[in-house]
Amino acid sequence: MTDAPESPRTHFIRQIAEADLASGKHDRIVTRFPPEPNGYLHIGHAKSIVLNFGLAESLGGVCNLRFDDTNPHKESPEFVTAIQNDVRWLGFDWGERLYFASDYFEQLYGFAIELIEKGLAYVCDLSAAEIRAYRGTLTEPGRNSPWRERSVAENLDLFKRMRAGEFPDGARTLRAKIDMASPNINLRDPVLYRIKHGVVHHQTGTAWCLYPTYDYTHPISDALEGVTHSLCTLEFEDHRPLYDWVLAHVSVPSRPRQIEFSRLNLEYTVMSKRRLTELVSEGHVDGWDDPRLPTLAGLRRRGYTPVAIRTFCERIGITKSDNRVEMAMLENAIREHLDAHAPRRLAVLNPLRVVLTNYPKGQTEYVELANHPKDPTLGTRLLPFGREVYIDRSDFEETPPKGFKRLVPGGEVRLRGAYVIRCDEVIKNADGEPVELRCWVDLDTLGKDPEGRKVKGVIQWVAVEHAVSAEVRLYDRLFKVPMPGAGGSDYRADLNPQSKRVVTGARLEPSLRDARPGERFQFEREGYFVVDPDSTPERPVFNLTVGLRDTWGKGQS
Repeated sequence: MTDAPESPRTHFIRQIAEADLASGKHDRIVTRFPPEPNGYLHIGHAKSIVLNFGLAESLGGVCNLRFDDTNPHKESPEFVTAIQNDVRWLGFDWGERLYFASDYFEQLYGFAIELIEKGLAYVCDLSAAEIRAYRGTLTEPGRNSPWRERSVAENLDLFKRMRAGEFPDGARTLRAKIDMASPNINLRDPVLYRIKHGVVHHQTGTAWCLYPTYDYTHPISDALEGVTHSLCTLEFEDHRPLYDWVLAHVSVPSRPRQIEFSRLNLEYTVMSKRRLTELVSEGHVDGWDDPRLPTLAGLRRRGYTPVAIRTFCERIGITKSDNRVEMAMLENAIREHLDAHAPRRLAVLNPLRVVLTNYPKGQTEYVELANHPKDPTLGTRLLPFGREVYIDRSDFEETPPKGFKRLVPGGEVRLRGAYVIRCDEVIKNADGEPVELRCWVDLDTLGKDPEGRKVKGVIQWVAVEHAVSAEVRLYDRLFKVPMPGAGGSDYRADLNPQSKRVVTGARLEPSLRDARPGERFQFEREGYFVVDPDSTPERPVFNLTVGLRDTWGKGQS
């Protein structure tokens, strides 16, 4: 068995990069992954990570990790660290090529001076609301700012005073002088710099009160780093003319090419950082690493593997067409990986006590079970077996429905890897609910079917005396509908109230007592589970990663 994800598939960006190498346009491919450290990465970022790092890696190039840290009031060192951890967890390494946009603040300021001196940038006194009003619409051109024709000398003086902190927030901006009548609104004299007082930047401290915008910073940062192919999602397609305009008018050492691809839209979740931040800050989930979130930290805590996520990203491909990906594709990727690699274990999530009346009192024996049915290299384990065992309540019915193949009064089932038992008596509480079964065990059936009869049902069990008590968290999709908030409604109204259920009385086989956080198992007939970071030997905690099969929608309203 191999842990390698699927081989990189060809796509239009790869074809462009290969052609550029073949023609000699570039000696080496250089890409970059440029997250803003204002939140945790999610599965959509994984698509970009796999594309940027994977493309460079497969073509003998390099990929930079660069933080777009130009909005310090939203950013924090926590997010910087989390992003680095997530990229490493996915299996990629930037080596010494770690950069911050703030590394270039002095150079960016110098290039802004260059634009002013060329008459291509000016200091504007319009407020943010006035700039929007002057910008025009998709069908009407914008209007020139009253401050558009300031002299170069005045603009240089004002811009230097902006840096010195003489003006309050919002009083002035630096804008590019392009074309207020352009059909592309992004070229209607976009803002290049704005004033932000009272914030402490996580890299530069209080050295600056003047911060560049992303549209200005991004192309210059790419050029300074020698990026050859700047890969962005489709929402930046209309920004490409501005990207090219900036590079054409300042003296940067190279001219990267921006190429757009479709972003990942995944059903039954939200991918907006703003909405993810709201879910966390408003307490709808238990932090950025909540296993119901599409964050990489959440997926990791839920038990997803880097290989499964990379395989998923390869399967959905790279195109220019917006589409919505079924959640089942992601779930199938982890299900396939864990089916091949996760050791099997016995667990009873909703225990019902069974007393084997003819089994010797005080006796304990051990039965041997394989750790994996298809991989003998994973070996076997010995499980204790005794007079009393737990089975799952769902495996017993007094009045069984048609086709029920588990335990019924007078019926027989096999305990997985052990004996055949028959239910002779049902003990009930005052409410008429079964609390204990008295069963006869066929002591001649260890590992074999009884003479002359075939037992169809096989159920999991755990010996009462040796059972490990555990908390099991059963996670489901965070939203009830494929497109939360469709039609402009509040996406919060589509939250699934059953997305998390906590089982506190589960009983597990004793080998799971010392399972370490991050270890993954298949609980036979239940699903795939991972040990939660909160878990301890005294209080084991397991999270449901994914069921054994896709059952979503059955019984959903």
